[in-house]
Amino acid sequence: MASLAAVTRPTPAFFFYANNSSRVLHSSTSQVAGILFPCSRKLSWKRASISSISHRREARTTVASAAIERRDSSYSPPWFSVAPMMDWTDNHYRTLARLISRRAWLYTEMIVADAINHQQENLDRMLEYPEFQHPIVLQLGGSSPEKLSKAAQLAKTYGYDEINLNCGCPSDKVAGHGCFGASLMLDPQLVGRALAAIAEGCPGIPVTVKCRIGVDHFDTYEFLYNFVATVASMSPTEHFIIHSRKAILKGLSPAANRTIPPLKYEFVYALINDFPHLKFTLNGGIDNIHQVCEGLKKGAHGVMLGRAAYNSPWAILGNVDNVVYGEARQGLTRRQVLEQYVEYADANLHKHGFKKPSIRHLVKPLLHLFHAEAGAGQWRRAVDESLRHSEDVRSLMKETLSILPDFVLDSPPPLEFSMEPVFCDLPPLPRLSSTQEHESDKIVEDKGLLCNHL
Repeated sequence: MASLAAVTRPTPAFFFYANNSSRVLHSSTSQVAGILFPCSRKLSWKRASISSISHRREARTTVASAAIERRDSSYSPPWFSVAPMMDWTDNHYRTLARLISRRAWLYTEMIVADAINHQQENLDRMLEYPEFQHPIVLQLGGSSPEKLSKAAQLAKTYGYDEINLNCGCPSDKVAGHGCFGASLMLDPQLVGRALAAIAEGCPGIPVTVKCRIGVDHFDTYEFLYNFVATVASMSPTEHFIIHSRKAILKGLSPAANRTIPPLKYEFVYALINDFPHLKFTLNGGIDNIHQVCEGLKKGAHGVMLGRAAYNSPWAILGNVDNVVYGEARQGLTRRQVLEQYVEYADANLHKHGFKKPSIRHLVKPLLHLFHAEAGAGQWRRAVDESLRHSEDVRSLMKETLSILPDFVLDSPPPLEFSMEPVFCDLPPLPRLSSTQEHESDKIVEDKGLLCNHL
């Protein structure tokens, strides 16, 4: 069909989070066919008329307080999360992801602490997001405890649910500037101080780490163990997201670092055994929902997917709530997702100035929504042509959707049932000396003293 069909669906619970920020939704009292949001087609996201910066800060502080209050009671555990990916997990992709899955935990792109500290006039552009994206984690990049703490304090008024420190990115853009990203693993005490500083400046907001299992030739289990032990003893960090490959900082591109270093899931499961008081999320090499469930059943607190969730959002995210969290299927279709996303996209078109964002930026996350489906390639080519003259996303969708068969637009997420297991034949878990095991036992006491101090 050339237009988006009207379909009535109940409003999801996640949309009713406190919405006292500088962005408000003007809603009608009636349920409107074809739109998930509780608003009419003519009424959508609008900038609230807050006259001063101080009032805007007060409003964001209210949102931050509400986020802390609801964190323990309103959110599902992070059994499934979408990895932070530079240039990919922006506001637009996260909106699409949340429209497909109510339960998945979402991460921002990495934002460098210096960018926040030196561009305070652009904080909304960097940090603002629609309230329905919760639960959402802000990932920071940096190596200075003082700068990271300042950036976190500026960001906390936006109501992020956690703050994550990037200790895993092997990109030269990251590791080569200011010694952060994966290279930070070589200085676990600095990481511990940085996380303690972030936590002290943002009480009530959990701090987490995303790292690799090693760096260059520092790739033994003892190295990873000592990193976790040190960071956990020096900060209130209780959750580590671990990419199960080491990072090779010289000689491999970021893309090669995602495929060439061998996966060692046994390192992560050894950490789960050695640090029973901590939580570990598994990342790396997992590309379907069955492997997510397999990783969870084997003992991981959570499983994080990156490019698989971006390149195939319907097959991955569309099954998260049902398969991972046990919710009944809601009968969601891609036609409905597009109707919802169009409302968001056209309300945010040129919000920060001409082409900030542009139609092309807003349409980018949609290009993989029909991955491997009939007509997908032809539709993407039509979208590319339509981008040259379309004035908004709705007109672009109406012009191009007729290419896709109705059964594609209206079909539920596919779920494959014959997937090869990836965790059943792991090598034996690495073991430590009795001295190192004793150090792990002491972390519980050290963490209690530290948390009392903070």
